[in-house]
Amino acid sequence: MKKLTLILAVLISSNLAIAQQVMTPDVLWSVKRLSVLGVSEDASQIFYSVKIPNIKNNNFDTSYYKMPIEGGSAIKIDKEDVTVGDKNISPDGVYKLFHKSVQLENIKGKDLYTKLEKADAYVFTDLDNRHWDSWSDGSYEHVFYKKADADDETATDIMPDEPYYTPQRPFGGDEDYIWAPDSKSIYYVSKKLKGKAYATSTNTDIYKYDIDSKTTSNITSENKGYDTNPAFSKTGVLTWTQMQTDGYEADKNDIIVLEHGVKQNLTKQWDGTVSSFKWSNDGTKIYFIAPIDGTMQLFAVNYPGKKRIAPVVKQLSQGQFDVRSIVSETKNGLIVTRGDMNQASEIYAFNLKDQSFKQLSTVNDALYKSLDLPKIEKRYVTTTDNKQMLVWVILPPDFDPNKKYPTLLYAQGGPQSPLSQFYSFRWNFQLMASQGYIIVAPNRRGMPGHGVKWNADISKDWGGQVMQDYLSAIDDIAKESYVDNTRLGAIGASYGGYSVFYLAGIHNKRFKTFIAHDGVFDTRTMYGTTEELFFVNHDFGGNYWDKSNTVAQKAFNEFNPINHVDKWDTPILVIQGGKDYRVPIEQGLSAFQAAQLKGIKSKLLYLPDENHWVLQPQNALVWQYEFFKWLKETL
Repeated sequence: MKKLTLILAVLISSNLAIAQQVMTPDVLWSVKRLSVLGVSEDASQIFYSVKIPNIKNNNFDTSYYKMPIEGGSAIKIDKEDVTVGDKNISPDGVYKLFHKSVQLENIKGKDLYTKLEKADAYVFTDLDNRHWDSWSDGSYEHVFYKKADADDETATDIMPDEPYYTPQRPFGGDEDYIWAPDSKSIYYVSKKLKGKAYATSTNTDIYKYDIDSKTTSNITSENKGYDTNPAFSKTGVLTWTQMQTDGYEADKNDIIVLEHGVKQNLTKQWDGTVSSFKWSNDGTKIYFIAPIDGTMQLFAVNYPGKKRIAPVVKQLSQGQFDVRSIVSETKNGLIVTRGDMNQASEIYAFNLKDQSFKQLSTVNDALYKSLDLPKIEKRYVTTTDNKQMLVWVILPPDFDPNKKYPTLLYAQGGPQSPLSQFYSFRWNFQLMASQGYIIVAPNRRGMPGHGVKWNADISKDWGGQVMQDYLSAIDDIAKESYVDNTRLGAIGASYGGYSVFYLAGIHNKRFKTFIAHDGVFDTRTMYGTTEELFFVNHDFGGNYWDKSNTVAQKAFNEFNPINHVDKWDTPILVIQGGKDYRVPIEQGLSAFQAAQLKGIKSKLLYLPDENHWVLQPQNALVWQYEFFKWLKETL
């Protein structure tokens, strides 16, 4: 009897040891974040970094690794041992490119009045006075070149005295400038506009700076939209991505090539939009990533050169995952990063012949193997205008169809960002589902990956068909027996926050709770305070004072959430970043104040040092704790 008891105790102990846990906020903020740094010059090794959140220090610890490009054990190395090719060294090895800030204008009070050195005033006479999370201070990022072995002080500014930015604000880096293959010129991206013109336009161009003559020419002057991401093939063909419409940040993004003075749009006839690209080693094709049917996949387009044949786009990969970056080409295929809603990015080898993937890195495998993962389902819902809309449905771990679950409608931001198999450290569906919620994530109007028209249809119609798309999605899933129709919520950020504010006034008691993060609450004050005016000009159709503009008046009246607050009757959590200049602070404060004055259960989570995102680990955990605390209280 004692022996049997001992055996049972051992078995129970063993089962407990291997019992699966579920994702929690604290576990999410232990997930390692992989970034590929590049490939060795002999193409034998991949170098990558791994960032791990350090909650105590409120920052990240970074480690560096290398591993064979065909797969194998990774070796931890020092940062100094990362030996990837440096694109900023000229091909002949003589010069090096870099960028730094130069002070060109006096805007700060202490610069205008040197005796007032403690003044923190700013004086502006035009727009472009702030961007994303920073105020303009009269300094501009410029590109410099110098002899590779010389000090930075000897460098030459390729835009001397020009009050323009390269790299581009707010997210540009050294991808905005490259060497020509002959080392005699530099190609760079800049939006050479000032003040109101800068704030209302997306007209970036590709410029060529000649080292010998120190002259600059604009090679994309005929295009009035975005020209970005210049790159050369190994055969010397210049390539970049281009959007045609000025002021439209989510226009169709095409691949343009330039050879012997002739420009060609390789993706013009393809009904999609390019995310990123990389030339094949032999220069005969371009690999690229693009959204398709709720995922991000690999594509290729042939480069005909002088041949009189049309370029053809071909999809290479497919599956319920996102290909997130193309690292390099190998003998048999491509090295890429890949992930999905249940997994952060890892490095994979993609075989071009059989279109299979082989996982190479395993930085989070041990963690994910210890977790009971949610199930992700793809379904299609018929919209009110009889279209088929893809909807992701994320089910809790150990989902039981005989039970009833609280369900959250997720509203994506953008408004034209893909709702793909992304892995967010804030809007993490794995985490939400692991806390017992079903997530409904519709690829509503405005999502890329379903044709150019579907993507464009949300512009100037923020409160129109897209709102019916949301309701079609939640109403369809709510028919399932496992959905608790008395416990529905709606959540989202940015345009998703706008969606929550708008749905709060039209939902007809469908939802029991709302959460809106950095959402647009009043389209008029949004127009008056946001920094990228080209965005609201395009999406709203114009300004609010032009009474003859019926399209814009609809955006500022009928489609304005503040005009539907009289019908608000549901608890709402409002989250707002203090350094968010894209959707500024008055949006969140106004929504919270309205809810409070109407006597609606409401809460404000204010993050004074965060922008449109939440980047600091401790703030991110507060965000998660308050998010789930609110759902527990109200749903």
